[in-house]
Amino acid sequence: MTPWPRWVRLSGLTPSGAMRGACLQPCGAALTHPPWRRRCPPHPPWWLRAVPQDGRPARPRARDQDGRRGAPRAARNMAASWARRDVTSGAAMGEEMAEGRPGVAATLRALNGALGRPAALWVKESGARNLRHRDFLAPRAALSAAFPGGQVPPEAVSAVLSLRGPAVLPLRGCRQTPAGLAVQVRRPEAFQRLLGPLPGPAPPAAGARAGCVVLHCPALRGPGAPRPRHLRSVLLADHLAQLLRAQGVHVRLVPALSEEGSWDVLRQLRISWPSGSAGSSLTDAISALKAVLGRCPCAAACEQGPGTAEGVICKVHLKSFVEQQGLLGYDPNLDVLLVTERTLRSLAELQEAVLQCPAKGQSSCCSIVHVVNCEEEFQQQQLDVLWRILDQGAHTALQKHLVCGPVKVTNPSSPIGADQYFQLRKHQMYEASVIKYGELAQDEAWTEVIDTLTVAAIRFEMLSTAHRSQITLDLENNSISTKGTKSGAFVMYNCARLATLFNTFQRAVERGTYPPLPPVSELNFSCLREEGEWLLLFNYLLPFPEVLQQAAQLPMSSKGIRITANTEAVCKFLIQLSMDFSSYYNRVHILGEPVPHLFDQMFARLQLLGAVRDVFHSALATLHLPPLSQI
Repeated sequence: MTPWPRWVRLSGLTPSGAMRGACLQPCGAALTHPPWRRRCPPHPPWWLRAVPQDGRPARPRARDQDGRRGAPRAARNMAASWARRDVTSGAAMGEEMAEGRPGVAATLRALNGALGRPAALWVKESGARNLRHRDFLAPRAALSAAFPGGQVPPEAVSAVLSLRGPAVLPLRGCRQTPAGLAVQVRRPEAFQRLLGPLPGPAPPAAGARAGCVVLHCPALRGPGAPRPRHLRSVLLADHLAQLLRAQGVHVRLVPALSEEGSWDVLRQLRISWPSGSAGSSLTDAISALKAVLGRCPCAAACEQGPGTAEGVICKVHLKSFVEQQGLLGYDPNLDVLLVTERTLRSLAELQEAVLQCPAKGQSSCCSIVHVVNCEEEFQQQQLDVLWRILDQGAHTALQKHLVCGPVKVTNPSSPIGADQYFQLRKHQMYEASVIKYGELAQDEAWTEVIDTLTVAAIRFEMLSTAHRSQITLDLENNSISTKGTKSGAFVMYNCARLATLFNTFQRAVERGTYPPLPPVSELNFSCLREEGEWLLLFNYLLPFPEVLQQAAQLPMSSKGIRITANTEAVCKFLIQLSMDFSSYYNRVHILGEPVPHLFDQMFARLQLLGAVRDVFHSALATLHLPPLSQI
């Protein structure tokens, strides 16, 4: 079967949210294929699939003479929309890449401009099979719609070959094929340009990312012991905060943890969350809100009776306000809210966080995102509307709700708390490590390793699924592994393999077996001929900064109050990177014989894997996971 075309990169929704797990490859062809060919080809990495931006199922597309399907409309428009997006506002992001570093979005824009068409005709390949012959493709079906007979004018082909620029990959060999117009990258030059500095997020341009985001996690106000469903929203908010900060956005986390709070599990999971006690400013803010509430036309005195909750100040009619303002996306059951001191305290904390944001004279720069689990959504909508009633500032109109799906625990003997969940996973990780590595020494180093693996397992378990989808926690003893390819432990294992590789090389250098690694300018990257090496560079090192930007995007300008975010992006990226790196590392011997004529290839490979290691470290930092030096 002809392999599935690798379109450009991640759109606004991921497969798990937009397609609900539906196969994104041309499985519909099975209806016309004979029975022995009715099967799905291997799926490409999720961030390289074509995903309709509106979340609707992709329309069937006609095949060209090469058997490939034409690029769908969403994929044709995806490159342009990808380059226009920003972390919080949707502005251009392609120009904000590191100076002199090529990027996928910039290269795609240049390719489309060379053909003189506003539509996005080009797509990026990702599969090893297609990358042997081409790196970018303008599919035949897309060319047929843009040019008479699908024949590209010779001057357009020449324009493609003459593309230059610091953010454009060096190109060679533009040719017409049965599949469409194919382009290859000059690989040695691409290796040279990409294997220099750490391929992490670019520093924001001056004024490009002005603004502040307040991440509000109501789960931290729960009176009882936290459950796994509460833990999911807190982990998501913590990860999102790290991603936003990496893009230059100022982030405030609300609420601050009280000293008497029962959230020791946050410390165990390395969640960085502010703590502190209420100050006089918060007390003054609560008093000010009470004064506004007394003058509010939507508020009315609440008659005290046997059924009235203790501490109720008044009742506020929310439904009439929602209808008057024409607010969209709110639950139609919103009606009357009984306001308590605790309710006003929550609003006062949010107001204080907004005031502490560096708004640079523009209150509209501060956006508020309520990260809630689905069971808290209704209560948070009530708080949202009440804040709009009491505070007419621009920031209250920028409230959005990032809703987490349910967390289901299979066969629980009793309701399990977040602390019990952590301890159970830690015990299972220890048992799995004993099975794999033998009886572990009871020293501090091994305890730290087990703790880190446990945190990685939980974070990947909670964050590698789209936030709007349900998570099912299997708490059986055999449900955790030290090397399962979908687990956080597998990612940490491959990160440790890289550390071991470079430690071994360094010891060999100290013994005089190998010379030290030369500067990048002196390396010969034409020695990198393995397809797995190009796969690591083209699919991971090249798009990594843009993957981080995609993961941090918050569509604050969207209609309604709900937003979706690609919060699963980093975990899925790391898992796929670990699989492809492991395949390469198991197949290729990096540290060869100490023979001078083999050093060029060894040094080039070490430089490549050093960049892969840096990507691991940068991505794990957004999850507050320290890289392991050994397992």
